[in-house]
Amino acid sequence: MKAAVIYYSFSGNTRHMGELIAKGIQKVEGCEARTFSIDDVDFEYASSCDCIIFGAPIYAAHITGQMMNFMLTDSDRLNLAGKLIGAFATAKYVHGGAELGIREILDHCMVKGAMIYSSGDAMGEPVIHFGPIATNDMIELERFEDTFVIYGERMAAKAKELFG
Repeated sequence: MKAAVIYYSFSGNTRHMGELIAKGIQKVEGCEARTFSIDDVDFEYASSCDCIIFGAPIYAAHITGQMMNFMLTDSDRLNLAGKLIGAFATAKYVHGGAELGIREILDHCMVKGAMIYSSGDAMGEPVIHFGPIATNDMIELERFEDTFVIYGERMAAKAKELFG
């Protein structure tokens, strides 16, 4: 099973968390993952993936304009219909609207015919309802790293279950 983690990162935080998700995906036997900035996506590879996870920093409770532009213009090149999709976010504040940004991504992908999965509370702790979020205001990003790896593992396991 092949997966792609596609992100926009201004400071490097979102890139780092995306790499942790890819690490989690690769922990599942038979799964491979590659990470891409929206400026450097290998569309041939990514469009052949069964699972794609998108990530963005959150500003004013929304994904960045760069990520929104990517979703509106370039996501069609990924053939999202029928793929398993997930999303994650980084935010400066705990209550900065990261859930809303994740929903922006997931809603867009559902309109394109994608399947959405997060594991919710079905897999126990950590509970990840929409997708993992890391904040960098007064809390170190490292506190969230394990959750991002676990999220990658869960997404890979579900994709493998669905697609073999």
